[in-house]
Amino acid sequence: MIKWKIEIIYTKIIPASFLNITVILLNSRGNVIKNILKKVGCFLVNRIRIPILKLYDYLLVSIQWELDDQTALQFQEDLLNKIHETSANGVVIDLTSIDFIDSFIAKVLGDVIGMSKLMGAKVVLTGIQPAVAITLVELGISLNDVLTALDLEKGLEKLQQELED
Repeated sequence: MIKWKIEIIYTKIIPASFLNITVILLNSRGNVIKNILKKVGCFLVNRIRIPILKLYDYLLVSIQWELDDQTALQFQEDLLNKIHETSANGVVIDLTSIDFIDSFIAKVLGDVIGMSKLMGAKVVLTGIQPAVAITLVELGISLNDVLTALDLEKGLEKLQQELED
C-alpha cells in the first residue's frame, strides 16, 4: 500500500508568489518512494497584477515574469485605467525580464501601446530581448513611432526628452 503525504508551503517572492507543493509517496513501512516538488505560479493563489508606479507625470511598468493571457489582459486594463486616473503623459514599459512572448501577448502589447497613445501618453519600451524583437516583427505588430531604449534609465531619459520637445 502506498501512502501519500502532501505539504503545501506558500512563499512570497517579490514580485511573484508561489505555492511549493511537495508530494511524498511512502511505502507501507513509511519509507520515501518518491519526493516530488512542484512550484506552482501565483495564478493558483491570487492572480497578481503587474505593478504600475507613478513617477512625476510618468508611469513606470517593469514586467518581471512571463505573462499568461489573463495577466496580459488585466495589465492592459490596469494601465489604461492608471493613465486615465493620473493623467500621465508618458509610460515606460520595461521588458528586460521577458525572454520570449507568444502571438497573443505580442498583440496585447501592441494594443496597449496604441491605446496608451490614444489616451495621450507616449510609450517607451525598454530592455527588449532579441527573441521578443524577432517575434514582434515576424507577427507584424506595428510599433511605428514607439520609442525604445536599452534599459529603464535610458528609457526615462528618452521619454523626458520627447515630452520636453
